[in-house]
Amino acid sequence: MQRAETPVETAEPVRPVLPPPLKWAGGKRWLLPSLRPLWEPHAHRRLAEPFCGGLAVALGLNPARALLNDINPHAVNFYLQLKEGLKTRIPMANHAELFYSHREDFNRLIAGSGTNTKKAAALFYYLNRTGYNGLCRFNSRGEFNVPFGRYKTINYTRDFTPYRAVFAGWEFSCGDFERMALEADDFLYADPPYDVQFTRYSKEDFRWADQERLAEWLAAHPGPVVASNQATEKILKLYGRLGFEIRTLPAPRMISCTGDRSKALEMLATRNLA
Repeated sequence: MQRAETPVETAEPVRPVLPPPLKWAGGKRWLLPSLRPLWEPHAHRRLAEPFCGGLAVALGLNPARALLNDINPHAVNFYLQLKEGLKTRIPMANHAELFYSHREDFNRLIAGSGTNTKKAAALFYYLNRTGYNGLCRFNSRGEFNVPFGRYKTINYTRDFTPYRAVFAGWEFSCGDFERMALEADDFLYADPPYDVQFTRYSKEDFRWADQERLAEWLAAHPGPVVASNQATEKILKLYGRLGFEIRTLPAPRMISCTGDRSKALEMLATRNLA
């Protein structure tokens, strides 16, 4: 009598760990050691980010499934092109003349019907890597207006096909956070623009009314929620009033307006993690 063979368990495929492809001012790569312990018990869930920015958190946590949203259509187009295996062919060099020529081409392209194209994605990547301090800034007409960055050296990537495997289970959307198609058990992580004077990282602004609207939207989500923000008195009061558990931690930047160069504080607010 033959014995039934024991099924052989197959290991889950190892997901590549890749760096963020864009420079992103205010990115939260530094916050990953604090976010991972909150995420890991929920790693079977879908990660949802209403402000995915430079993807530092998504690539750092590396979920199998994600819904990643941003208001910036050029960043979202770039990620969608990476999901298709983008390879760039435009000239890329750390030269001011080329930078301003490509910036003019990019603004002309997006003023027409070329926002959601491979060329726009390639130009956006070049401008992001070559422009000043990794800023992503647009004027009220929607024109990219970051100046040349004057880096000593820049390493450019031309072949982004390794990102296809990581992005395979990720969805990207562009628009206001309240339009996201959330699932009830999504792990929701929000890192909005800070409540400071500079709020324009797209042609739209993010005002205090939007901070309140976001906090209330997060508080209504039935699944796990984590939010980070600058720990100002107004922000701490807002999230405290809505029942979030709050802790603060030092951020890798200084507050220079006080004259003492003291460390800035970051808020980490959580709900429904148990």
